[in-house]
Amino acid sequence: MVLSQTPSANDQFAALCANDGTLAKLRSSIREFLHGDRELHGWRPEVDSWLSCWDEEFSARLGAAGFLGITIPRQYGGAELGHLHRYVIIEELLAQGAPVAAHWIADRQVAPALLAYGTEEQRQRILPRIAAGRFYSAIGMSEHGAGSDLAAVQTRATKTDRGWSLSGAKVWTSGAHHADQIVVLARTSALDPEHRHEGFTQFLVPCDAPGITIDPITLMSGEHHFNEVLFDDVHVSDADVLGQVGAGWHQVTSELAFERSGPERILTTMPLISAAIDWLATRPIHDDATATDVGHLIARLMSLRQLSVAVARALVAGEPAANQAALVKDLGTSFEQESVDLIADLFDRTGACTDLNPELQAMLATAWLHRPLFTLRGGTNEVLRGVVARGMGLR
Repeated sequence: MVLSQTPSANDQFAALCANDGTLAKLRSSIREFLHGDRELHGWRPEVDSWLSCWDEEFSARLGAAGFLGITIPRQYGGAELGHLHRYVIIEELLAQGAPVAAHWIADRQVAPALLAYGTEEQRQRILPRIAAGRFYSAIGMSEHGAGSDLAAVQTRATKTDRGWSLSGAKVWTSGAHHADQIVVLARTSALDPEHRHEGFTQFLVPCDAPGITIDPITLMSGEHHFNEVLFDDVHVSDADVLGQVGAGWHQVTSELAFERSGPERILTTMPLISAAIDWLATRPIHDDATATDVGHLIARLMSLRQLSVAVARALVAGEPAANQAALVKDLGTSFEQESVDLIADLFDRTGACTDLNPELQAMLATAWLHRPLFTLRGGTNEVLRGVVARGMGLR
């Protein structure tokens, strides 16, 4: 009986490795590209690189090498491969701490939205630039008083003879000061208290449109990633409506499972973890507790990665996985926060904190600064636990 079950168990484990068939070749190719690109251009691995490391030329090189627009059809300049192929590339980019922020939102969210809901004109205009790493987008969802509760969005778009008039404000809008456009979620019909999620529409709004003001939100370190974006009677044409008028809520939530279960929810601190373990390995440490803590850290990371891959495979197969995706985001971002604490504690315990190299010092400093953000973006963990509870039939 045991022998008859062994092949099945092996197959299941192999599936969780995301390294079968063409995936293994793709993983080797992106690793070779990253090694060569870093040697040639000198970028350094960074923690939270998908938020903080904006490098338009890196994005262009990545696109030219064929590692962007992976799921975009060839007719629009993409590779026309599957979501698991993109998953493998994203894993390697994040593990290496590559500077991916410039193309991140366009490739992760805008491209799938255009393929699902966009017009042919929108696809032809935008998708080839995304695949080339030459299109930069921001997402205008959160507002003051409407963070995780997007049903409370107050930004409004009113129909006019020439299109739409957009007024309101968005906050925590990553990369808006660099972006070509902002995908804005706005209310287009009166609020119905009994159906709070109805009456929203998405718009593709050029960042240079008259009436837009982009104000920086600067971190204590002086870093500028976030913005408050004000819309004062901004004209938006009918050609820039994304999808159906009134279907905005369905559209913005349909891709959340892919976003919440993706590698960026578990690998934000991976460059720090890798560098820290390499650093500790060079020191004469004879401490069983240190080895135990490192082992637990890696075991948790491996388990979370396998859960993330399992959710990705379920989504590709068309199976419902919203609850599992929410759990990946909850567990993954909690792990990211705790990994910063543990690495700092290991350095302190072993005395390594006194002679860290500059690269490791910089990564640890960034990790401490960004640590509070991990469990907030993409829906706070507290809200996601409510999603999971409702999915389990609890009230």
